[in-house]
Parts: sequence; C-alpha cells; structure tokens
Amino acid sequence: MRASLALLFFCPTLALAQAPLSAIDWLNDPAPEPLIRPGAPSLEPPIADTAVIPEIDTSPLDDVRADAVGLLPPQMTGLPATLWQSSRSEDLADLIAAQKLSALPAMQTLFYTLLLAEADPPVPAATENLFLQARIDALIDLGAVEAVQALLDRAGAATPALFARWFDATLLTGDEDKACARLVQSPHLSPSYAARVFCTARGGNWATAALTFDTARALGILTDQEEVLLLHFLDPELVEGEPLPHPPVRPTPLIFRLREAIGEPMPTAPLPRAFSVSDLRGTAGWKAQIAAAERLAQTGALAENRLLGIYSERQPAASGGIWDRVDAVQRFDIALRARDPGMVAKTLPKAVTAMKVARLEVPFAKLYADTLLQLPLSGDAAEMAYRLALLSPQYEAAAQRYGETFAGTRFLTELAQGNPQQASASTDTERAIAEGFAATEMPAMFRADIAAGRLGEVILRAMLRYERAVRGEIDQLPIALATFRAVGLEDAARRAALHFLLLERRL
Repeated sequence: MRASLALLFFCPTLALAQAPLSAIDWLNDPAPEPLIRPGAPSLEPPIADTAVIPEIDTSPLDDVRADAVGLLPPQMTGLPATLWQSSRSEDLADLIAAQKLSALPAMQTLFYTLLLAEADPPVPAATENLFLQARIDALIDLGAVEAVQALLDRAGAATPALFARWFDATLLTGDEDKACARLVQSPHLSPSYAARVFCTARGGNWATAALTFDTARALGILTDQEEVLLLHFLDPELVEGEPLPHPPVRPTPLIFRLREAIGEPMPTAPLPRAFSVSDLRGTAGWKAQIAAAERLAQTGALAENRLLGIYSERQPAASGGIWDRVDAVQRFDIALRARDPGMVAKTLPKAVTAMKVARLEVPFAKLYADTLLQLPLSGDAAEMAYRLALLSPQYEAAAQRYGETFAGTRFLTELAQGNPQQASASTDTERAIAEGFAATEMPAMFRADIAAGRLGEVILRAMLRYERAVRGEIDQLPIALATFRAVGLEDAARRAALHFLLLERRL
C-alpha cells in the first residue's frame, strides 16, 4: 500500500474527567499498624464446632461497582441508595427497555433521574454489568450521548461490552481520541477489527493500521461497508474514482464517522436520535444544527438554554417550515426581553403554536414562563401564559398567584396545588386524575414489591402504566399517579397529570 495516507481533522469536545483516587489525601497516608499482629495468640474462644466451610455467594467487585455508578447522588435525586438493591438485574433491564418516552416530558425527567442515580446495585445477572448496560442503552435511545460518555468515563468501561458503548458515544460527540487511546493500550477491549484499524490510524501509526487492515481483510472479518470505507480512509488515492457502497439504513457510529471522514457524510434525520448529537459539533450547517437540537430537546437530551442559543445564532435565511419556527421564537424573545406587553401578546400565540408543532412546549415553558407571568398581560394572552407556566417547574407558584383569574382553569389550578377535586372534573381524564390523587395508599398490585424493597422496580412499572394511559387505557392513569404519590414522587405525579391534560399527547 502506498505511503500517502489520508489525514482527518476533527473537532474534539471536552470530556468529563475524574480526579485520580490518589488525590484523596487519606489514601496517600501510610497504612496504620494492625490492631492484632499476625501470629499473636487469640484471646477469643472458638466459635465453630466443625471445620466445614460454609457456602458463600460471591460476585466480582468491579461488576458491583460498575452497576452502582451514577452521576446523581441520593441527596440530589431524593431517592434512597437502596433503590435497586432488592431487584434482579434481568427484571430491571426488561423494564428499562420497555419504556417508550420520546413524547412524555414528565416521564422523561423521572426516567433520567432513575438512569443517572447513584445507588446500590441490584442482584447481579449472569451477563456482566447487565444493569449498567440497560441504563446506557436507554440513554442512547433518548439521545443523551453526552450523559452516556460521562457515565462510562466514571464507570471505567473496563469490559468489551461497556467499552463498545463508550467508543460509540465518543464517535458521536467527536471525542473518539480518548477512547482510541484506551483501545490502543488495551486491544482486548476492541469491539471490532475495524475499530482497531480506525484507532490505530487516528493515533498516527498508519503503517500498523494498514497491516491490521490487510490482515482483517484476508481473514474475511470485515463487513463490505467496513472494508471499502477503511480503504478510502487509509489511502484515498488508491481507490480514487471508485464508487462507495450505498449507505446502510442503520449504520454503526463507526461507519457513520468513516463516511464523514472521507467526505461522504450521512444526514442524521433518518437515523436513530443519538446520531443527531454529531450535528452539534460545529461541522454541520445551521439548519442541520437546529433540526438536531429540536430532536434532542424533545427527549430532554439537550438543555433548553442550548436550544435557545442555536435558535438565536443568526437571522433565518429563508421562510417556511423550520425557518418560520425560528422566526417566531426570535420575535417573541425580542418582545419579552423588551418587556413590551403589547408585543408579547402579539408574538406569543405564534411562538406557542410553533412549539406545539415541534413538540417543544415544555422546553419553551422552562425558558419563558417565569418572566411571562411577571408581565401585565390580559385576556387570551394572560391565560395562554398561565397555561404555559403550568408546564414549567414553577407550576405551583403560578397556580397560587394567578389560578383564580381564569374561570376555565379551575381543575388545572387545583391539580397544580396537589388537590384536584372530582366536583371540578368535567372529562373522563380529569376524573381519573382526581381519583389518583384521592388515593391514600399504595395500589394493591405494588404493595408486595414495596414491602420487599423493590422501590425502583415499582416506579418503572408505574411509568409503564402511565404510558398505557396515554395510549388510551385511561383506567391505568389513577394507578400510576397514586403510585408516584405513595412513594413520595409528588412533583412527578403533578407534572405527569398536568402534561397529560395540557400537551394532549397520544402515542
């Protein structure tokens, strides 16, 4: 193979880093003298009649630590460290995989808390780190790739299964140099020969990369896509003019990055949500960045302030579709910053409609509800601002301050204050919500699990019942809400009920 090899230029992003354990002062202290010296006579009487060794259940310490890793300690989540301890890893993995929450903001918030919680691990499974893998896969499905990378940075990615997920995450965030450096040092973690070739080349060792590629091709262990793309990546002059294979419908992150590296990038819109993260690295055009930001904000994988920053980057260059949405938000933002009630009343309806189309009402509410309620609005604009505030974390304060102003929002106001009444309910959904809040104890089907200490498992099962309610099984709504309240998730219960009424989501 000729010596002229392709060079790539990437924009790596900052990664989270942990201080080494030696940074903790007391770990550097010399070990203290043992209280009982080896060989000293024992002063205690014998405590066993036989020398039969009892059976002891064991599990690898690293596995336990990895499954316990989280980004949110108990004092931040409000959940106990024993959240998962009494559940089986297999059961939890199945429940996590069953969650379909792309259109349910209140459940997304709760789900992120569970997935990122630092807690004692569940009962280990035969599959190594099954619980952590399930959490990571759920985060990837939501598009929270940066959270995946941070979680695995902390867990260590010391097994091939965890490393493969870490490697994929870094490829999408543009931070693959870190994972590649680890792979070169520990080739046994490599998810594939294609990854080894890619990382070896990224490390500057092109000759070894070429040799590894030739070996893998001779052994027939590369896919057709990998073989052609790696050849173009390693020596573009050798295959200049030769056609590339048709892009796969579901590419791996490595295939996706290889196509980008050789100048044939794939659009992210048809791909799983996690691929949208790559459009935020500054290498894509503004329209692609907006589309990616909206897609990620829909699942809470992108902070609302970052979405606003991308919306506000420049003036729309055209009209229609996404550009009209950006224009509506920009005009409203200007009016709100100017504290002009008349202009706010004029621009608010169009902005709210645009956010409904994009299913971004909740991020929009988080951004603007508090400031909106401080303006002297009246009529329809005032009620629209109030309803928007009920979608924000300030829902209870908004209800206490403005709830009596609007006659048509009585049930919503009661709900925001945690006391919805059957007398105020006018629809089957409102009556179901009132029933859920009227319950004073845990629903019968979950009592045994709670008694056995399976708190996290119960919360996940209640989330599935909420999802079923959104799909039309309204009788599941009281059960879900009553369960959230019984385990102390009052805020989640109220927000779930408010979102059910105000967002009009149907899966």
